[in-house]
This record gives sequence, structure tokens and C-alpha cells, in this order.
Amino acid sequence: MTNAIVLPEDQKIFSMQELKRRGVSQYKVSKLVNEGKLIKLNKSYYENAEYSGEESDFYYAEAYAPKGVICLLSAAVYYHLTTFIPDAVDVAIPRKAKVSTMPSRPQMNVYHYTDDRHELGVTTVKEGGNEFRIYDMEKTVVDIVFYREKVGIEEMKEILVTYLQRKDRNLNRLLKYAELMKCDKAMRGYLEVLV
Repeated sequence: MTNAIVLPEDQKIFSMQELKRRGVSQYKVSKLVNEGKLIKLNKSYYENAEYSGEESDFYYAEAYAPKGVICLLSAAVYYHLTTFIPDAVDVAIPRKAKVSTMPSRPQMNVYHYTDDRHELGVTTVKEGGNEFRIYDMEKTVVDIVFYREKVGIEEMKEILVTYLQRKDRNLNRLLKYAELMKCDKAMRGYLEVLV
């Protein structure tokens, strides 16, 4: 009798490296795929078909967009800064990074950020056995102002107004990020109007 492989039910996505670390060989991975317990997403990542935790499209970001960080409207939704519901997950990757395959579901919008923009304000969220990288609230607001033409002026206004009403806002951090991202003039202009 072979010992059955038990994958944690609270983890949605596994990398091949992680499965190997757990002692699951390539052969066993293929067996789990054939048994319908794992779904192959691409060369390096698998989805747990027996996952029983909270669902989030954000869990797929790392599998499809290496070094991906949840950004723009998706991050604004996460922080409850907007009522707008995007039809795709916004993910930032370093400018030189490549995305080989994109899923049909969830849909993803990939943005190429310069290294300094990509690294600033990244935080990791852990939910059960899952984790994803997302920009903190202030970096999200700065990016929304910076990319206001892409995001939409109405959405940007709603996000800024909602942010300014938050008790947990950090205006010093917001202005520091805006300065670092060469967006402080625009940010101060909008803040003067709204405050």
C-alpha cells in the first residue's frame, strides 16, 4: 500500500518547487493531476482541486505573473476605497519581467512598472495557506493618481475621497510616496481641492 499524498486543504496554488519541498516527486504530481486532485496551470504552478478555503482571484497572481503585485483598482477594492468592481485582476510586474501564459479565468491586466515603482510599498497578505503581494493603501492611492488616465478620473476621485475619510490613512506616507514617484504636484493639487 502506498502512502497517500495529503495536500493542505487551505492552500489554493502550489509551485512545483514547493511540492518538491513537501516530498512530492514529478511522478506523484503527474499522478495527482491524473486523479483530478491537482490542476496544472502552467510549467511551474498547480491548483489544488480539493481546496476548501476562501476564494480569491488574487491567489493566481504569482502563478501567472512572477513577482506580481496586486495594484491599481484591484488593490483599491481590497482596501474598500471604491465601489467599482473591475472585471480583471490588476497586477504589476517589473518592467523586464516576462509573462508566458495568461489564464482565461481569472482575467488579468498586467502593468510593467519600473523597478523603483514596483518595489515601493509592497506588503504580503496571508490568508490560510495562501498569500499574495499587494501594494499598501498609500502606494495604491499614489498609483491611481499617477495612472488616472488609464484608471478613470471618476474612479480616481472616489478613491481619493474615500481614502481621505479613513481613520487609518497616513498622509505623510502618501506624500512621501507621491514625491518618490514624481507625482507629488498632481497629488497636492487634488488634495487641495478635496481637503
